Amino acid sequence: MGKRVAIVGAGVSGLASIRCCLEEGLEPTCFERSNDVGGLWKFSNHAEEGRASIYQSVFTNSSKEMMCFPDFPYPDDYPNYMHHSKLQEYIRTFAQKKNLLRYIQFETLVSSIKKCPNFLVTGQWEVVSEKDGKEESAIFDAVMICSGHHVYPNLPIDSFPGLQQFQGHYLHSRDYKDPEAFKGKRVLVIGLGNSGSDIAVELSRLAAQVIISSRSGSWVMSRVWNDGYPWDMVYVTRFATFLRNALPSFVSDWLYVKKMNTWFKHENYGLMPLNGPLRKEPVFNDELPSRILCGTVSIKPSVKEFTETSAVFEDGTVFEAIDSIIFATGYGYAYPFLDDSIIKSRNHEVTLFKGIFPPKMEKPTLAVIGLVQSLGAAIPTADLQARWAAKVFAKSCTLPTTSEMMDDIDEKMGKKLKCMFFSFLRFGQSQTLQTDYITYMDELCSFIGAKPNIPWLFLTDPQLALEVFFGPCSPYQFRLMGPGKWDGARNAILTQWDRTVKPTRTRAVSEAQRPQHFHNLLKMLSFPLLLLAVWLTFY
Repeated sequence: MGKRVAIVGAGVSGLASIRCCLEEGLEPTCFERSNDVGGLWKFSNHAEEGRASIYQSVFTNSSKEMMCFPDFPYPDDYPNYMHHSKLQEYIRTFAQKKNLLRYIQFETLVSSIKKCPNFLVTGQWEVVSEKDGKEESAIFDAVMICSGHHVYPNLPIDSFPGLQQFQGHYLHSRDYKDPEAFKGKRVLVIGLGNSGSDIAVELSRLAAQVIISSRSGSWVMSRVWNDGYPWDMVYVTRFATFLRNALPSFVSDWLYVKKMNTWFKHENYGLMPLNGPLRKEPVFNDELPSRILCGTVSIKPSVKEFTETSAVFEDGTVFEAIDSIIFATGYGYAYPFLDDSIIKSRNHEVTLFKGIFPPKMEKPTLAVIGLVQSLGAAIPTADLQARWAAKVFAKSCTLPTTSEMMDDIDEKMGKKLKCMFFSFLRFGQSQTLQTDYITYMDELCSFIGAKPNIPWLFLTDPQLALEVFFGPCSPYQFRLMGPGKWDGARNAILTQWDRTVKPTRTRAVSEAQRPQHFHNLLKMLSFPLLLLAVWLTFY
């Protein structure tokens, strides 16, 4: 009989964890407090306690070929960017096809996870769950926490003087569902992230006036890039990551600006001053620039204070007669069923090796899946994290020593967890556990012996090697070789562009031209190479 593993949450991280435990001969039991799989993507008309919440109009920011389970491509007729209902349909299908539902206890709340008295010897955990008002306790050999990071809203009331006397209505974006209640209203949205931008754009069609208050501005980026292809299919490549790491920072910064021709960046629109910080996380929104041009959305700096009916901004301007304030101010981390010292083992900070394992745990029998936010898709990231964790639990992989893990964490903290946008673009520091996507995924692959061997591919399968290195770094690459390899990975990689264009080919047209990554990069590099040649000639 295999080791018993408790999994908290049946979202994409939980489903990945169930499947990976089964691959390693473990016995998973998943506890899900709702009545369905999907986690964040299971839409509800009202925010539910202890569950992530999304609004009705949410679409994905990653394209389908870049956000699938690595051995389970989306149907080729699915749109490249999906409405949440379409993604939820895919998640349910995955759970059914992989026969995972039998391992899930629905409508069951995990209330407590504690080390057993003999933990130093066994590494076991006591898990207390509740269903229909009845408590049940069980012993597990390992635990995987997959409850996500969009559950507990960050509502910084104390940071806004005068908010308590504001007579209008205010809420967190977690409680926003649709724009109907704001028809004809004057609305202030605080925060220029993805949620804040989406909500402001949607409200601008019905509200009387919408203003976004942003502390630092943001680069706004379209989902559609060169030749009409999804942005991540064009720029999330191994070659781009190689260039970013190999080139001096001033060259990569020049390349960054060079590619801004597809981005909205004009300082007059208040999104990001051109003389402001260059390294800044992007926001994905196809409509915000046009909404600003049409005057239905305006951008303002931080709020200095609130009065009973208005907001006074840092630049001295005032937004009068506000009806509603929506705080799109993100989320905090909390695991109320677990002792805080396990996850936050130092200075009340989240301290996890590779964002997964508590480094000071006497026995490596607890893993947090899906907490790290790379600027890549959540599904393949969670799948790879779960594969590694399951192998550690099954003792087919071992972790580094505690001191080695702490040194790695210290190095990341020393760099303030710089969030580098894949490709050769650099955006700046993150306030969350974020990391570079391809670098992080390759690190995890190395631990389990599944990192794609590019030189070997060039020797044995040049056609595949060219697509792996110069093409999009799609999830299939992470089940291409080594333990857990998928026999269909090669074909999925070579046909990924066909599935990308399929939903758009609704009439007979000429053959679509694929992005020429190498050719485009050579053109972009020509100018700095010319400068280098001039400098070498005269100096």
